[in-house]
Amino acid sequence: MLINCPYCGLRDLTEFVVAGEAVARPDAHGDLDGADARAAFADAVYLRENPAGVHREHWFHAAGCQSWLLVERDTRTHEIIRVDAISAGMARETL
Repeated sequence: MLINCPYCGLRDLTEFVVAGEAVARPDAHGDLDGADARAAFADAVYLRENPAGVHREHWFHAAGCQSWLLVERDTRTHEIIRVDAISAGMARETL
């Protein structure tokens, strides 16, 4: 399987590492003193949806340009629909 890295072009799947579902993380610098806040933070960090269908994930081009990518993939067919570079200014809402 080939993945079209925005920086390197078509590269073999073995060059990439999947880092999991692309979700916005809660603010770790916020108030985590309350039980509800700690539970919400733990849920956001450890619980995943694992849907059947189109899914967005963070991938790392470990054996290439060392860039983080946002990959849209169908979990039923493993078809990669879209690959975007993750920029430092990318809004949390887009993840």
